[in-house]
Amino acid sequence: MPPVPLQNPDRDSLTDQELVDLASQRDEAAIRTITKRHNRRIYRVARAILRNDVEAEDVVQETYVRALSGLAGFRGEAALGTWLTRIAMNEALGRLRRQRPTVDWDTVGEQPRIQAEIIQFPTSAMTGDPERTMAQSEIRNVLEKAIDSLPDGFRMVFVTRIVEGMSVEETAEALGLRPETVKTRLHRARSLLRDTLEKELGPALTDTFPFDGRRCERMTDAVVRRLCAQK
Repeated sequence: MPPVPLQNPDRDSLTDQELVDLASQRDEAAIRTITKRHNRRIYRVARAILRNDVEAEDVVQETYVRALSGLAGFRGEAALGTWLTRIAMNEALGRLRRQRPTVDWDTVGEQPRIQAEIIQFPTSAMTGDPERTMAQSEIRNVLEKAIDSLPDGFRMVFVTRIVEGMSVEETAEALGLRPETVKTRLHRARSLLRDTLEKELGPALTDTFPFDGRRCERMTDAVVRRLCAQK
């Protein structure tokens, strides 16, 4: 028996299962709510696998098309986000296998590093301070590149656990790993990131708290004015 339509529901307040029931009837508002609720996680997971913004966006679209065309396959045994994540992962891994057919995905965590593009994380509100904004952008770029440089399996665990905030159990279920493996890979990912960031940021520390350019000129002008006023 099909689900009984809800009367004028507030879509944002509905559970995933209620949204699925409405989406199965092609309720546009429910579909939009589902995508809004899960877009970020699916994109980041796809991006962690493919390291390509455009392809990751394609995977997100394909994930929703497949999922929303086959909602009968959603039994509610797993969270909707986990189900969608698995679909996105399978799609992304399928694309990667076609690009890299010799990769042994049973040992994905041990793959060598390859050149990567940069994942765009959400940025904080503008501070109104150009110097601080530029510094934040540079630090974010260093972090993005460092994450992208992680071996595939470690990067996927780091993004799902730390960047996206999924629990150990959610990550294990989404990636098809044992919880112990998730913990081990996360520990290794953090260690690799720490080493990378030390190499990248170490030399930059000598240039922290600069006092040159406009600030230096402004201070010098003020000193000169005060000294001249004492004559």
